[in-house]
Amino acid sequence: MEKVTAKKHLGQHFLKDESIAKDIADTLSLEGYSKILEIGPGMGVLTKYLLDKPTETYVIEIDKESVEYLGVHYPKLENHIISKDFLKYNLNEVFNGEPFAIIGNFPYNISTQIVFKTLEMRDQIPEFAGMFQKEVAERICEKKGSKTYGILSVLAQAFYEAEYLFTVPPDVFNPPPKVDSGVLRLRRKADYSLPCDEKLFFRVVKTAFQQRRKTLRNSLKTFNFSDNLKLDTIFDLRPEQLTVEQFIDITQKIAADGV
Repeated sequence: MEKVTAKKHLGQHFLKDESIAKDIADTLSLEGYSKILEIGPGMGVLTKYLLDKPTETYVIEIDKESVEYLGVHYPKLENHIISKDFLKYNLNEVFNGEPFAIIGNFPYNISTQIVFKTLEMRDQIPEFAGMFQKEVAERICEKKGSKTYGILSVLAQAFYEAEYLFTVPPDVFNPPPKVDSGVLRLRRKADYSLPCDEKLFFRVVKTAFQQRRKTLRNSLKTFNFSDNLKLDTIFDLRPEQLTVEQFIDITQKIAADGV
């Protein structure tokens, strides 16, 4: 098998620049884990550099043609190729509760869902790095006050330190996407437990940004908090004006109010 045909419905754009692939592989610190999971390896341009690391590398790939290609060209991956859909697969069938890092050149069409699944498994994922559509990577790393600061920004930064690392132009892919790409790294905070009800925190953040132009007093009114709490000046703000810590503060106040 010479090469894999990129499939539009899977959002495949194969990176062909070896130096960028190596740079992405080198974003991992390799601290706090001994296993790596690469999502969507395609023809393995990133995989080959991961296999040189002193860690155990697994890949998960939904494309059968890519799975066959990897099996032929990367014998080191024997018994380490997971031919499944990352979003639907129970990763603990492989990792069994152990910590592991996630990396990849992520398909644009599922990249935000990959982040949400990572957040669900944050207890096992101390580090996460990879390539997104540039505007999505920037949004994840954005700070308060920006129009692009949103749900992904707050939830990712509640548990991880987020860094936008570098931009990748379209011409290093086959086929080239229509937009620039961006590489980021998430490193889990030393203390990543929140001092509030985490499920309520997720609800508050998502509800607030669903009506991001409104003040929190209006966007969060479905929580039915008391008239007394409504007087708190923090509810005069719009969601993009709040830090992660302020969202935690609001969650604590709503919980104490009896929601």
